[in-house]
Amino acid sequence: TASVWDYDSLDFMINNYPDIPFLKIPSAVNGSYEFLVDSCKTGYPILLSLGMTNLKNTDEILNILNKHSKDFCVMHTNSAYPAPNDQLNLSVIPFLIDRYKCNVGYSGHEIDLEPSVIATTLGAKVIERHVTLDHQMWGSDHAASLEVHAMDMLRKRIFSANEAIGE
Repeated sequence: TASVWDYDSLDFMINNYPDIPFLKIPSAVNGSYEFLVDSCKTGYPILLSLGMTNLKNTDEILNILNKHSKDFCVMHTNSAYPAPNDQLNLSVIPFLIDRYKCNVGYSGHEIDLEPSVIATTLGAKVIERHVTLDHQMWGSDHAASLEVHAMDMLRKRIFSANEAIGE
């Protein structure tokens, strides 16, 4: 899937890829509440990153999601590329779960795998990581993205960590 940043990209995704599993709303458009409502009205599940929001914004976003969407997940994130580990504040994940009683995920922009694994042990139900073919490619995302083999490593580590924690 891909992030929808505006009405043109929203229309493009739903008209050209009707079988997409969800719409991803990036942090940069969180203040566009009308766009969020219209995205919800498409009927697709919503994954929404909470980077660049404060608690007041998050409350407003959750009110919209609860009113207009039947299926959503909010994603804790630090919007820096790459995000330094000491600024990830993963402790927000259980806070969001407790405050909003909804599905919470984690959108990781850090270089290593451990924070994404930790996020699942803190209750994140969805993990989003960007994928690259090569960290040296041009563009702002590539340094903080995972190569394909690292995605498989991440998947294995998440399953292993959660298996070790148990129920």
